[in-house]
Amino acid sequence: MPVELFGFSFGRSAKGNNVSNATTPPANSSKTAQSFVAPELDDAYFVDAGGYFGTYVDLDGSLRNENEFIKKYREMAMQPEMERAVEDICNEAIVYDERRFPVDLVLDHASMTDDVKESVAKEFRYILRMLDFQNRGYEIFRRWYVDGKGYYHMIVDPKNVKKGIIEMRPVDASRIKKIAEVEKDTDPKTGAKTIKGVKEVYVYRDKPTDQNGIKISPEAINYFPSGLFDATRTRAISYLHKAIKPLNQLRMVEDATVIYRLSRAPERRVFYVDVGSLPKTKAEQYVRDLMNRYRNKLVYDSNTGELRDDKKYMSMLEDFWMPRREGGKGTEIDTLSGGENLGEMDDVKYFEEKLYKSLNIPLSRIETDTGFNMGRASEISRDELNFQKFIDRLRNKFNLLFLNALRVQCVLKGIMKEDEWYKVVQDIRFDYVSDSYFTELKEYEILESRLNTLREINDSIGNYYSREWVRKNILRQSDADIKSQDKQIAFEREKGLLPDKNEGMGF
Repeated sequence: MPVELFGFSFGRSAKGNNVSNATTPPANSSKTAQSFVAPELDDAYFVDAGGYFGTYVDLDGSLRNENEFIKKYREMAMQPEMERAVEDICNEAIVYDERRFPVDLVLDHASMTDDVKESVAKEFRYILRMLDFQNRGYEIFRRWYVDGKGYYHMIVDPKNVKKGIIEMRPVDASRIKKIAEVEKDTDPKTGAKTIKGVKEVYVYRDKPTDQNGIKISPEAINYFPSGLFDATRTRAISYLHKAIKPLNQLRMVEDATVIYRLSRAPERRVFYVDVGSLPKTKAEQYVRDLMNRYRNKLVYDSNTGELRDDKKYMSMLEDFWMPRREGGKGTEIDTLSGGENLGEMDDVKYFEEKLYKSLNIPLSRIETDTGFNMGRASEISRDELNFQKFIDRLRNKFNLLFLNALRVQCVLKGIMKEDEWYKVVQDIRFDYVSDSYFTELKEYEILESRLNTLREINDSIGNYYSREWVRKNILRQSDADIKSQDKQIAFEREKGLLPDKNEGMGF
């Protein structure tokens, strides 16, 4: 068991108690009171501190089961229906634009100086280029969505840590796991076991079957889960987890439909052969001779282009030959009709809709021939609105990738201290490019409503409302928008492209 952790740290001892997270400060036993309850850590495997390293890697097979789930998710994503659904979600979340990055940093509400904002924005653009997010953003998001979690190793030059992150290398989610070492103490009065501290580390195993691994410092790993956890909150699961049962049901129904159609589609004949009073053995031989005499199995040979008679092959779809005793109706030939209602696909459509519902995708997107509604925003379906909200929640969880990298980059480069980061991280926002017509249509109607409101209160500007209040609360302009618009308006007035500011409304 190595004494020191692999990777860098922010000055805290590798033996110290710490729990790293992008949005909350690390827990420190020296600053917090002891408790008999361990702190809530998402997707963490709790073990007692001080034990042998190899013993806590996989005690009950939970890690092995987790790897099996990840493998299952990846296999599900290869199914045609599932692949289409995943592609639909990823295309909505990550949109490419030739003029800008798929995602941008918004620091309007962050309590930082302009110099610090500029430095943070610069480091964010550096992270995007390091990830090659302009070209690989879709693949990064898709891998995270399918696996239910994502890991990056943030590589730092140990000889010059002030250079910050020099490379972010992706780590296979099936080979790494968060381990929470719990240090316990005994209360001298009650004898109760109390939690003295928790140290979070990551364990990397080259193969899932390995019992030993490498302990990695939490600061060196960029971990961003899906935000969806199992009942115990010890394992982050993929959003595909809810679709396991519907996908299996859809596959079984499709296979059953194919088998039924192959077996019931053709029409077959029934030959009732009069065998008179022949004994059983001779009657069976007589029927068999008639079958061989009249059976015609013409087969087309695609290699030679010839027709040949293959009577030696039997088929499950051949005609029936039934003996009939003396006194019956005599020899008779009847026809069995094929299966009816073979064109109905109601069962398949039901489970396909159930699959899409489990993935929060509107059912209207199943039909490929559905036209695009160019109506008003009021005509947008509730399913599309809920789907857009779902995409926003996915983006919010995916933002941990950028927040974790920004935290490490800002601390290492001295832009801000770690405690300062936790004070401003809640005010950091990200703006994603969107090509959804519904979103665009909604924004246009909202802008029209704001402009109408502006016309109504124009006479009150300067008496009851200030221009800044109107611009921030009615027009919803950010500080950056106000600064940019004022600069452009002044430039256009100087060029004579705009009327005098005293003309028209209060702007």
